[in-house]
Amino acid sequence: MADIKKNTVHTLDITGYTAEGMGVARLEGRVVFVPCTIRGERWKVRLEKVNKNVAWGRGVELIAPSPERVEPDCPLFDRCGGCQFRHMTYAEELRAKRQRIADALERVGHIVDLDLPPVLGAEDPLRYRNKVQFPVSQGKRGLSVGYYRGRSHDVLDAPDCPLQPEIVTRLRAAFKSWMEEYALPAYDEGTGKGLIRHLYVRTNSRGESLVCVVANGDKLPHSGELAEALRRAESGLAGLVLSTNTRDTNVILGEQYTTLWGQDWLEEELCNLDFRLSVPSFFQINRAQTEVLYGIAQDFAGLTGAETVLDLYCGIGTISLSLARRARRVIGAEIVPQAIEDAKENACRNGIGNAEFFCGDAGAVAQKLGDEGVRPQVICVDPPRKGLAPQVPAILAGMAPERIVYISCDPATLARDVDRFAQLGYRAVRAQGVDLFPRTAHVETVVLLSKLNTKQHIEVELNLDELDLTAAESKATYEEIREYVLEHTGLKVSHLYIAQVKQKYGIIERENYNKPKSENSRQPKCPPEKEAAITEALKHFGMI
Repeated sequence: MADIKKNTVHTLDITGYTAEGMGVARLEGRVVFVPCTIRGERWKVRLEKVNKNVAWGRGVELIAPSPERVEPDCPLFDRCGGCQFRHMTYAEELRAKRQRIADALERVGHIVDLDLPPVLGAEDPLRYRNKVQFPVSQGKRGLSVGYYRGRSHDVLDAPDCPLQPEIVTRLRAAFKSWMEEYALPAYDEGTGKGLIRHLYVRTNSRGESLVCVVANGDKLPHSGELAEALRRAESGLAGLVLSTNTRDTNVILGEQYTTLWGQDWLEEELCNLDFRLSVPSFFQINRAQTEVLYGIAQDFAGLTGAETVLDLYCGIGTISLSLARRARRVIGAEIVPQAIEDAKENACRNGIGNAEFFCGDAGAVAQKLGDEGVRPQVICVDPPRKGLAPQVPAILAGMAPERIVYISCDPATLARDVDRFAQLGYRAVRAQGVDLFPRTAHVETVVLLSKLNTKQHIEVELNLDELDLTAAESKATYEEIREYVLEHTGLKVSHLYIAQVKQKYGIIERENYNKPKSENSRQPKCPPEKEAAITEALKHFGMI
C-alpha cells in the first residue's frame, strides 16, 4: 500500500482527461488529477491535495513522454487560466474533446449507439479571438493589463497572447503606456477605489477595431490623448467607447456607454450576412469556426423552404437570419432587450422579411407561441453554459416539432437535456463537435433530436409508488452523489443531508427513511455550503 498523503511523490500513468483538460490517473482506488499531462504518459507526481476518493497533484518528473507532447508556445501557459492544451498537438486536443463529448452523452445522456465523428478543428488555431477583455490591476509588480492567473483574480501582465490578433496586441501596448504616462489608477476590487477596470477590444475580418474602456466613473481623463495613441498604434481603429461600471460586481461591462471618439460599432460579415456589433453585442469569438458550426446546424435542420423555425436564445439573430433564407418563417426569442433590437436591425440590414423577434424568457415565449397555436417544424436552441431550464424541454416537446437542433457549449448540460428530451419522445440521431476555442478546454456540439414515430412504439404506464422510485431519483444513487460532491468540492456529505436537499426540490415523495423515531428528536440540518454542493450534484445528474 502506498503512503497516500499530501506532498508524497508517486509514479502514475495518465489514462484520460477531465472536462477541464487535466490528465487523469489512478492511485490505490483514488482518481488523481494532474494538469499539463497527456494521455499515455508516465509521471512522477507530487500530491498537493488528498481526499478519500480523489487527489490533485502536479507532475515533477516526466518518465515516459507522449509523442503528442509539444513545447508550449506561450510563456504564460500553466500560469494564465486561459489555455489548457498548449502542451500537446492540436490533433490530440481534438481527440480529447471528442472523448469529452462522447463520455457526457453516454454517462449523462445514456446514449450508447450514436455515431460521433471527429471534432471539426480550425484550419488555424492561432489568433482567432475577435473579442478580448483585459482586466487591469496595480500590484507590487506594477501595472498589469492581461489575464487572470488560473483560479484567481491575480492579473498577469500579458504583452501578447497567441489567441488574440496582433491588432489587439498593439492596442493593448498603447493603452498601457497611456495609463502609465498619465498615472491613471487601476480599480482595486478590495477597496472599490481606482478608475480603470478593464480594456475591451473587438475586431472584425476587415482589420478594423473598436476599443472600450470600462471605468469606475462616468468620465475618462485624457481620453483625447488615448484616442490619438490608439490611432497611432492601429490605423483601423473605428471608435473609442467608455463603459461606466461603478457596481461591486464581477460583471465586466456597465450599462452606460459614452462614445469618446469615432463610432460605437463595427460591421462584420458572417454566412454571407452583414451584422452591426456594438460593445455589448454577443457574437461568437471565432468567426471562421462559427460559420462551420452554423453550417452543421443548417444541415441538421433539413430545411426545404416550407418550414416554420423557432430559434430560442437567438442573440442578435445570427442563427435566425442564416436559417431564414431556407425557411418559410423564422421566430427568434432572446431575453436581452438590446440583442432583440440588434436582431431586428440586422434583419432589415440584410433585407430579410420572414424573420420576427420577441424579447422574453425562452420557455415563456415558447409557451405563449404554443398557446397561440404556433407549431414549428424545427426548433433550434443555443442556450448558455447552464443549458435549458428544467421546464423548457417539456414546453418545446409540447409544440410537437419534427426536429430539434441543439447547439451547446457544454457537453455535460447538453447530455442532461438530451436525456430529458428522450423521456419526452425525442431521440438523438446525429451529433457533431466543432472546435470554436482551440487550445482551451471548451468545445461546441450540435445534436439533432428527432421525434419518435409514435405509431411504432408502445406506451407503458408505470406506477411509481409500486416501484418506490421517482424519475428524478433514478438518475443517481446516494453514493454517486456523495462521490461527486467529494470529488468536486472535497466536502463529505451524509445520506441525511442529501435526502434533505432532495426533499427541498420535491424529488422525494415518500416517507423519509432517516426520520427520527422520537418526535422530540432533532435532526441536524444540512449546512449551506454542503447544500450548495449537493444542489450542484443534483443539477449535474439532471435530477433538478
